[in-house]
Amino acid sequence: MTSILTNVAAMAALQTLRSIDTKMEETQSRVSSGLRVGTASDNAAYWSIATTMRSDNMALSAVQDALGLGAAKVDTAYAAMQTAVEVVKEIKAKLVAATEEGVDRSKIQEEIEQLQAQLRTIASAASFSGENWLQADITTPATVVTKSVVGSFVRAADGSVSVKKINYNLGADTVLFDTSGNKNGILDRVFNVSQNAVTLTVNTSGVGAEHTVAAYTIDQLIAAGATFTTNTVGTTTTQLAQATADLIVGGVTVITNGDYFVQVSGNTWARAVDVTGTGQEALHYDGAAIYYGVDTSNTPAIDIPAPESVDTVDITLLTNNELDVMVSAVDKALEVVISASADLGSIAMRIEMQENFVASLTDSIDSGIGRLVDADMNEESTRLKALQTQQQLAIQSLSIANTSSENVLQLFRQ
Repeated sequence: MTSILTNVAAMAALQTLRSIDTKMEETQSRVSSGLRVGTASDNAAYWSIATTMRSDNMALSAVQDALGLGAAKVDTAYAAMQTAVEVVKEIKAKLVAATEEGVDRSKIQEEIEQLQAQLRTIASAASFSGENWLQADITTPATVVTKSVVGSFVRAADGSVSVKKINYNLGADTVLFDTSGNKNGILDRVFNVSQNAVTLTVNTSGVGAEHTVAAYTIDQLIAAGATFTTNTVGTTTTQLAQATADLIVGGVTVITNGDYFVQVSGNTWARAVDVTGTGQEALHYDGAAIYYGVDTSNTPAIDIPAPESVDTVDITLLTNNELDVMVSAVDKALEVVISASADLGSIAMRIEMQENFVASLTDSIDSGIGRLVDADMNEESTRLKALQTQQQLAIQSLSIANTSSENVLQLFRQ
């Protein structure tokens, strides 16, 4: 049916043209923005993921800046600590030189004082952005001041976020000088030098005159005026009795006042050998023969405090023995400084690795976002060209549909 009121063909052509125009607008938007998903209406799920990951990438960018700042702090402290190691090595060498007979200690002391001043300069100058990791308030040896460097930004599987940090503890074994005045730093505290523990040799054979165990009856001991008490000597738990008088048999002193005895059988008591200087006695009785030996426990190491700290030592005031102790103390201080330097070096290495990782992670996230929302420009350009062609055809079709009503006029002209 032909109608001048309703042109079905024109309506169809117009609807097709509108659809093509809408697709062209969408394609032109993708071409101009480079995004396949630019708004939530394009794809809500992908847009949400991409927006969240862009936010995380911004946080990672801040982490990179923080890592750069932290690396500068650590590098400053590390460089200063490395220099301090060399200076303490020089002080140790000067002290060793001072142990030689006939040297002028006052001249060596002048050099040591310059090295001490250099250590103080190193510690005070090792500051970056107002932070100094070589000096801290160490009120007690157990005091720890924690310094942190932002290491990473983490989003967990449940969506929660957190900032991870790299920590470095400022304490008695990492700080050169204690600013509290309590002198708990590495260079301003007095180190204790420990003597080696001694392990005593065991003798259970009873061979030789000095190992002979004298056995006496209780009557002989009492006759000599000895009294007995229960004692624990050294690390043994044997019941020992101490004689309070000498026992002389045939004009020979066989028991000395203060000797220790153990009851081995009935009224028979055997003398336990007292090892001079150890306070350890032990005795063994197998029912027939009596043997003794020395307790094999280590004697405790003895702590000898150094005369001075590395920062205050004056070799002109030290005896030869004190100087020997001071050499050992400086060597211990050097070991601690080297350990602190190694700690800073490991943290510097970790920060560098973390910087590289964060940069790589940022690139990976950018790449992942691109796969979700970026437009394929080759595909979009091809689609745009096809839509332009379709648009021209739709316009032509609409033009033809609009001219169909003009044919009705021809009927009335006849």
